[in-house]
Amino acid sequence: MYKAKAYSAASATSPVASSTIPRRDPTADDVQIEILFCGICHSDLHSVRNEWSEFMPTVYPIVPGHEIVGRVTKVGSAVAKFKPGDLAAVGCMVDSDGTCPECRAGFEQFCPNMVLTFNSPDKHLGGVTYGGYSESIVVDQKFVLRVPSNLNLAGAAPLLCAGITTYSPMRRWGVTKGKKVGVVGLGGLGHMAVKLAHAFGAHVVVFTTSPKKKDDALRLGADEVVISKNADEMQKHAESFDFILDAVSADHDINAYLNLLRRDGNITLVGAPPKPLAVAAFGLIPRRRSLSGSNIGGIAETQEMLDFCGKHNITADVEVIPIQKVNEAYERLLKSDVKYRFSIDMASLKSE
Repeated sequence: MYKAKAYSAASATSPVASSTIPRRDPTADDVQIEILFCGICHSDLHSVRNEWSEFMPTVYPIVPGHEIVGRVTKVGSAVAKFKPGDLAAVGCMVDSDGTCPECRAGFEQFCPNMVLTFNSPDKHLGGVTYGGYSESIVVDQKFVLRVPSNLNLAGAAPLLCAGITTYSPMRRWGVTKGKKVGVVGLGGLGHMAVKLAHAFGAHVVVFTTSPKKKDDALRLGADEVVISKNADEMQKHAESFDFILDAVSADHDINAYLNLLRRDGNITLVGAPPKPLAVAAFGLIPRRRSLSGSNIGGIAETQEMLDFCGKHNITADVEVIPIQKVNEAYERLLKSDVKYRFSIDMASLKSE
């Protein structure tokens, strides 16, 4: 065991502050990584403030962060895929049982014994796992990913959550060239969805309540932008979409988007509104439409996403910050005051 510098929160009302945490010495199957950049996900904020206490209560102290990019510093004797000096990444998971039907199918994210990167039981050291707001991390090689060398590392970090969260449902529902794809909401998830759908060759339409976002949506790869409050603009697209990704976390009228789907079209939710959405049965039944949800992807699919992003030179649009500004970043996140993700330069931790 060794000590690592980190930023942690001591309670739901405490700021995230400088601390020291234990990390295990690498076992035969482990990879030790010096963390270079860690993205800030909205779930970091929810977890720090214990806002998901009903289904995922926070254990304090908490070290958030599951969008991790770094460089390998040490590997265990049984590790063959990585060597010191390699670029590596870690996403939302660091372990699973490996034997259940979900794991055998490549869906580790659905494993009943899946271990999250932070705030999950730590079988090695006891307590809970600690995330990427740290100078280093030790992870089983099966949950370590390769980072294409051409990608900007600060922008690559959010791919480990925002990237796979939007990539996975597009692959699941067959987004390809010639498909018409809608993206509802142009934030941290939505901007990644636009870039990925464009790279898949789809005709991409962004739905936003803000006319000010039109130019940015087009810059990111959208072919059209619809102001969703304009009923005439919405009507022009009735029954025409193959797939719509809904990345809005606020309350909104899902039926307005169901009516835009063609026969057998699908809407997938990746945003999580706090209140249940009212779904009209007749928005689904007559055209055999479907409404579903999605949550990250398995390890193989996450590597596939990273390789796809490497091939198409796709990264998140990020604002790079030092770790000392993380609390300020949380407040700005609540105001949607970032285009489009924060990425922490972990070199700033060295000054602590």
